[in-house]
Amino acid sequence: VQLQAYGGGLVQPGGSLRLSCAASGSIVSINRSGWYRQAPGKQREQVAIISGPGSPNYADSVKGRFTISRDNAKKTVYLQMNNLAPEDTAVYYCNVAGLRSSTGVFMNFDFWGQGTQVTVSS
Repeated sequence: VQLQAYGGGLVQPGGSLRLSCAASGSIVSINRSGWYRQAPGKQREQVAIISGPGSPNYADSVKGRFTISRDNAKKTVYLQMNNLAPEDTAVYYCNVAGLRSSTGVFMNFDFWGQGTQVTVSS
């Protein structure tokens, strides 16, 4: 299983970006998809997560501004980020967990994408 995250970049305060994370490989099902971020000198923190059919959970700092969504057919999870602020500057990582198959054997997986830089600055 591989995760490819993209969509980061430089944006002015108040702007928007949409991050994407596409999973590939012998995936049987995806149970949990999430976005995390790590700013310089800080620990990685959870930004948004969606598990099964449940409602998404968001960090308080992004509620009302960020929206996580997924396309099961494309095995892709998105993070729409609106009204971005300088404190949103960080490397954003996607995390996907679920069930995969290998030579007919089912096994759980929990993988991280490579990270994509988001910089909010004027």
